[in-house]
Amino acid sequence: MLEYHVSAHRLDSHGSIALAKEASLVADTDLAGRQDAMNPVELLLAALSACLIKGAERVLPMLAFDLRSMDVKLHAVRQDSPPKLLSIDYVITVDTDEPDHRIELLHTNIRKYGTISNTLALAVPIDGRIVRK
Repeated sequence: MLEYHVSAHRLDSHGSIALAKEASLVADTDLAGRQDAMNPVELLLAALSACLIKGAERVLPMLAFDLRSMDVKLHAVRQDSPPKLLSIDYVITVDTDEPDHRIELLHTNIRKYGTISNTLALAVPIDGRIVRK
C-alpha cells in the first residue's frame, strides 16, 4: 500500500500553502478569489489532469505507443446548494501517428489505471474523450 502526506497552512485571509515532499503550492482560499492561485476545485481538476497524463506515461511503454505530445482540458459544473460538483468533462488531445484504434486503447488504459480518476468517478460523473491533434 502506498501512503501520501500533505500538510496545509493558512497564510492569511487571501491564501494558504500546501506542502508535500519538497514541493509547495499556494492555494486560493480567499472568499473573493484570486487570479494568481488555483482554488480548491481547480486544484482537484489539476490533480485529475495530472492523473490522466501520468496514466499515459505509465502505459506508453507497455503499449509501445509513440506519443509526441499530450494536452488535457477539463470542465466541471458546480452547484451552489449544497455545494458539490455535478459533472466533470475532459478532452485529451494527443499528437501521434498511431492509428485510431490504438489511440482508443491508450484512452481505455489511462481511465482503467488512474487513481484519481477512479476515485473521483465514485463521487461525480466523469466523461471524457481522446482526440488526435
